[in-house]
Amino acid sequence: MPASWQAKDILKNKVLPYNPVLKDLAKKLRQQGILSEVLLWKKIQKKSLGVEFHRQVPIDNYIVDFYCHELMLAIEIDGNSHLNTET
Repeated sequence: MPASWQAKDILKNKVLPYNPVLKDLAKKLRQQGILSEVLLWKKIQKKSLGVEFHRQVPIDNYIVDFYCHELMLAIEIDGNSHLNTET
């Protein structure tokens, strides 16, 4: 972590609204993974871009495909799963 960062920069990672009700669904989505998500994950996992990404992260009432806490960056991959109105 760069020395120029301040405590407020670290704390802002903690203010994301988390919905624990979506935890099981997020786990299921991580296990399934559509092709485009799997291909992107292979490129960004294990800090290959210098920052850590997580897959299928519950934020508020949504599950984003990828999220980087350090950058506060959410990545959503378009796919047929977004057409499902049941979730």
